[in-house]
Amino acid sequence: MLGNFIYHNPTKLYFGKDAVNSLKDELKNYGDNVLLVYGGGSVKKNGIYDKITEIFKECGKNVAEVAGVMPNPTYEKLLEGVKIAKQHNTDFILAVGGGSVCDYSKAVSVSVHCDEDPWDKYFIRFEEPSCEIVPVGCVLTMAGTGSEMNGGSVITNHEAKLKIGHVFGDDVMPKFSILDPVYTMTLPKYQMCAGIYDIMNHICEQYFSGEDDNTSDYISEGLMRSLITSSRAAVKDPQDYEARSNIMWTATWALNTLVSRGKTTDWMVHMLGQAVGAYTDATHGMTLAAVSLPYYRYIMPYGLKKFARFAVNVWGVSPDGKTDEQLANAGLDAMESWMKEMGLVMKISELGATQDMIEGIADATIILDGGYKVLDRGEIVDILKASF
Repeated sequence: MLGNFIYHNPTKLYFGKDAVNSLKDELKNYGDNVLLVYGGGSVKKNGIYDKITEIFKECGKNVAEVAGVMPNPTYEKLLEGVKIAKQHNTDFILAVGGGSVCDYSKAVSVSVHCDEDPWDKYFIRFEEPSCEIVPVGCVLTMAGTGSEMNGGSVITNHEAKLKIGHVFGDDVMPKFSILDPVYTMTLPKYQMCAGIYDIMNHICEQYFSGEDDNTSDYISEGLMRSLITSSRAAVKDPQDYEARSNIMWTATWALNTLVSRGKTTDWMVHMLGQAVGAYTDATHGMTLAAVSLPYYRYIMPYGLKKFARFAVNVWGVSPDGKTDEQLANAGLDAMESWMKEMGLVMKISELGATQDMIEGIADATIILDGGYKVLDRGEIVDILKASF
């Protein structure tokens, strides 16, 4: 039975080639002091920076910048952004980049007027903002996280050896996001494929939970099939606009809260991957890839029917003459073959993890209870060892 739920997503999307031209109309809705947030130098090399700063000039905006947002945004970088935003009396934040830049901008937005330590309030106590929130808009340059249409924000605290995400409510979601698939085409293949697996795992985290045969599962299966087809095309030809646009659109729907409706959701792969990331600072999608299969093979017996369904409906495994267990294993084998085809990292040791980190990574792994099996610390250690 599908349970009761509320679904509301306030983010407005502009999708397609030259969608950035819509920025002019959106900027009319906000004050004059804009904080432009971006990562490394790629936005300047590919011309996006020049295009956006030209639009700011046309709209008469006063612009301050936070540059150099890293793939795993840090608490120290958050404090730097908050300081600049305060000095600038920021009315609006525009994030230009991938999911990390979007995540970071949301963290800044709830911290500018916060009179407490934002790490403690938001990422340890998981509280909602009780202060004014600076509105955020996004111009996306990498498909993967879905951060362009959700309230999620992940921050790394190196001193505490923790990487923690907080899913904020509707008020923190981007007011609008601009999605032009062309902007994703200059990404290195490694980053593209990491984003592709991030998308796949977002869907799996929601799909592998609950026993109900509900609409969310059918939507998830369609999204996964689309991603598999498009990912193969994009790996073959990274300039394939149809493939890249489908990947970008799938990424948004994978984590804009739609397919989680009626589901308990799991998220243990993310908890394991983020703990690995806290120790290694490795690319997010690759940390997920490295821990996924050992985790899913471990919990498979506890959600056997869903894993068997996954094999048939997503990977096209024939059920003829097979038990549920055989089907489930065949589905995970098919996923493993696809992951290797994508060139994904399959072991945490390839990401810089060492044997002596495993106990610490286990301690940094937050245990959640929405999946088929609630893990204990010993089981987490075993899965990490299997991932090594």
